[in-house]
Amino acid sequence: MPSRIRLEDRECPLSTTVQHVGEWWTLLILHDAFDGYTRFDQFQRNLDISTSMLTARLKTLVADDLLERRLYQDKPPRYEYVLTERGRSLRPVIVALAAWGNRHLTPQERSMILVDAASGEEVEPVLVDARTGRNLDDSEAFVFAAGPAASTAMRSRYTELQSQRPDRAGGQ
Repeated sequence: MPSRIRLEDRECPLSTTVQHVGEWWTLLILHDAFDGYTRFDQFQRNLDISTSMLTARLKTLVADDLLERRLYQDKPPRYEYVLTERGRSLRPVIVALAAWGNRHLTPQERSMILVDAASGEEVEPVLVDARTGRNLDDSEAFVFAAGPAASTAMRSRYTELQSQRPDRAGGQ
């Protein structure tokens, strides 16, 4: 599959992440994998996806080290697809996407909710800063900035954006 990343975005972590998980079926397959599905026929039955599309998506997920293909039967050879550590690290992203979707529905319209496994109580996931515990939903309090590996173009982008912010104009 050809890269959909724009040349100027090749260092942007959002662009490179979308290249791996931004395809419709990819997120649904990963969601099923988090629910415990591992076998081709399980994914196909649950998602009602064509054999060729599922084969292509699984091949990409394995190549991207999000799933591992493991032989579980010799004759005939049968494989399962198990989340790798890299794949498991996407769980908070899937949870956040589902939570975002549910926030735009009434409780009666929600077909899937996140619950505490022990109590069965519904939980509301939020993204917080690990150091301070502050909620990251505040787009005024938390902004993107150029990181240590940023190119000159990326640094320029964020220097310009910082100067345009009313509370940051003229430097800090």
